[in-house]
Amino acid sequence: MIDILYFAWLRERIGLPRESLATEAATVAELIAELSMREERYRLAFSDLAAVRVAVDQTMVEFDAPLKGAREVAFFPPMTGG
Repeated sequence: MIDILYFAWLRERIGLPRESLATEAATVAELIAELSMREERYRLAFSDLAAVRVAVDQTMVEFDAPLKGAREVAFFPPMTGG
């Protein structure tokens, strides 16, 4: 099982702050594809990956990052400074 966390507008579109999921996905991109096939709300949330950032076990990663041994994946919009 892997914990998936959603923040900001991703949480609003999906309707959940977090969920636990059993997955065979080897990378973050495969996880996103798997989630997007579940329901329309996931497909909409992940429709523009340029507006999504991801962290695996609290470390920022790219979409091709491996998930082997990961306990947590967090999705959130890009941060802006100011």
